[in-house]
Amino acid sequence: MPAPETGMMCIMTDTVTSPAADLADEVADSETQAVAQLPDNRFSNREMSWLNFNARVLALAEDRRQPLLERMKFLSIFASNLDEFYMIRVAGLKRRLEMGLAVRSSDGLSPRETLAMVTQRIREITARHARCFLTDIEPALAEQGIRILRWEHLDRSQQSELSGYFHSKIFPVLTPLAVDPAHPFPYISGLSLNLAVLVREPDSDVDKFARVKVPNNVRRFVVVKQTAEIAEFLPLEDLIAAHLSALFPGMRVVEHHLFRVTRNTDFEVDEDRDEDLLQALERELVRRRFGPPVRLEVAEGIDEDLLALLISEIDVQPEEVLHLPGLLDLTALWQIYDVDRPSLKERAFVPATHPRFVEGETPKSVFATLRDGDVLVHHPYESFATSVQRFIEQAAADPNVLAIKQTLYRTSGDSPIVDALVDAAEAGKQVVVLVEIKARFDEQANIKWARALERAGCHVVYGLVGLKTHCKTSLVVRQEGGSLRRYAHIGTGNYHPKTARLYEDFGLFTADERICSDLTDLFNVLTGYSRQTEYRTLLVAPHGLRRGLLMRIEREIVHAQAGRPAHIQIKTNHLVDEILIDALYRASAAGVRVELMVRTFCTIKAGVPGLSDNIAVRSILGRFLEHSRVFYMANDGSPEYWIGSADLMHRNLDRRIEVLTQVTGPNTEQLRETLDLAFSPDASAWELQGDDRWVRSGGGKSIDYQELLLKRLAPRGE
Repeated sequence: MPAPETGMMCIMTDTVTSPAADLADEVADSETQAVAQLPDNRFSNREMSWLNFNARVLALAEDRRQPLLERMKFLSIFASNLDEFYMIRVAGLKRRLEMGLAVRSSDGLSPRETLAMVTQRIREITARHARCFLTDIEPALAEQGIRILRWEHLDRSQQSELSGYFHSKIFPVLTPLAVDPAHPFPYISGLSLNLAVLVREPDSDVDKFARVKVPNNVRRFVVVKQTAEIAEFLPLEDLIAAHLSALFPGMRVVEHHLFRVTRNTDFEVDEDRDEDLLQALERELVRRRFGPPVRLEVAEGIDEDLLALLISEIDVQPEEVLHLPGLLDLTALWQIYDVDRPSLKERAFVPATHPRFVEGETPKSVFATLRDGDVLVHHPYESFATSVQRFIEQAAADPNVLAIKQTLYRTSGDSPIVDALVDAAEAGKQVVVLVEIKARFDEQANIKWARALERAGCHVVYGLVGLKTHCKTSLVVRQEGGSLRRYAHIGTGNYHPKTARLYEDFGLFTADERICSDLTDLFNVLTGYSRQTEYRTLLVAPHGLRRGLLMRIEREIVHAQAGRPAHIQIKTNHLVDEILIDALYRASAAGVRVELMVRTFCTIKAGVPGLSDNIAVRSILGRFLEHSRVFYMANDGSPEYWIGSADLMHRNLDRRIEVLTQVTGPNTEQLRETLDLAFSPDASAWELQGDDRWVRSGGGKSIDYQELLLKRLAPRGE
């Protein structure tokens, strides 16, 4: 269990009651005493909690109330999620085993025990996944005229046409690689599709092995026929397999089988070495391509001798092999989702412009709006383009703006945010951008953005040694009359215009001088040598966010013990931090009503007699990815609402720069409405049971929480 943080964050004295403030120096002692009274088996297994989350994603694909192409989309999301789970989580377990580390997880299991349990669970849900596609969704798609064909299903004219396509577009990029004494077994890149081919000379009975990689820069599904009513596709590997004789002229193709390898893609940069962080990261990105294998997927019916060769040469264990029926790599189903069939998808919507940002035909100045008070936006229901993007673009174009300071964790390939920052720098403004080049799987893209921003004259910082900068913050400094005024945005999601239409997030715009002063100090920490750890209004990790939340939980405990109403609601992506979980257990024991909405990793136990009687945990999955982090404390009638970037995990609280900001005034009404809907017993959700099972609640008449928010907020944009 990680040690409690030692740093103390200043908290807002106008919203903290004196009993809670008096607890500040006593929290650590009370934590130690209370933990000794809690049972050892009070935490669930983290890896199993993630697999249960992905099983809930799969359940959406199995749900026939969902539009058909949306169900297929969830199959693709499930597959993509599982790929990442192998690349990071399973890879981590294997690495600990190989290093001989026997440290048990918080639930008491060793890495070996966890890996065995995880492997069994994966086999169960991947079998469901394949069955759902083969026996349910693929036949249903065919009934709607959307078909995935095999080569033998095509008529002669179709085969002739696709043969021409193969020879002109595919054949030139293929490179068959033989394996013999002069040709070693080729390197198999992670997540690539490959054909294992056995060929034989005409006058020989000896089979020879060759590998043909299915190109990953060509669309996986080749269009056979596409009209308004019909959409037929052929998997690219089928097209290649049908023309293997062209790759091995003079040889007889005996058989071929599809396989796919997943590799460990986690890595660490030694930031203590005296070298350029950017160069070090680029070097590690090259190494990532050659990480050890953690999974081998093969098509059912593969030849046993051929499989033994693959296991030996790729260097995997038999238990790391998954035999899958039908297609391998269902992440490619996203291509078929693009078929123009609106009746098989969710109803399209146009995000609303927040009413405070609307003024006739001309967009209202964001700065003039914020001088009249804070604005809280809720994505994707309310537009990112007419709020966050407009804020940065107006700042870039405004001659009175002197400086823009920005954090970037992830953004899109064609980023209007980056374009605006470039424009601002070229206009002579001071632009400081912290680009977190260690953002997992976005490292290469962020390196590209960092260099583009530097070329434009921006001051670019790559992050802090030992910490990732995960906070979502922007600060604008503007000359107004004879003084300077600052404007800020603090959000729960990335500055990414594409995911802003898919991820649910909140963002606060403010000109509050205390918040802006705190952000100024924070940017000085990020860009200079400031060692500041205390802030006026913000909770900032790693030196105070956990402590700030603990103090507020203890305050609710004090209220409950005094007979006053006490209530905690937390909406987060992940909840695994043992210190905060123990605090919530203590709150439950004291009579505090604790309601948690957790999307993915969740190791707290709910509704266990004597441990968590007053704790309820639910998970909502749907059209949008629930991504916002919201914290509510009833505080005896003086409620506090906080939003920000931090999930309740060790990495967020101890090894990242994270920011929570308090939402006050009329904007709390929107947060209250959202939380009321999310925790309503009528809302469709999965509820965590005391035995770690997730049970879907609400039944067929339950409320779709996201659809209800769409009806309430998005119509303004249509």
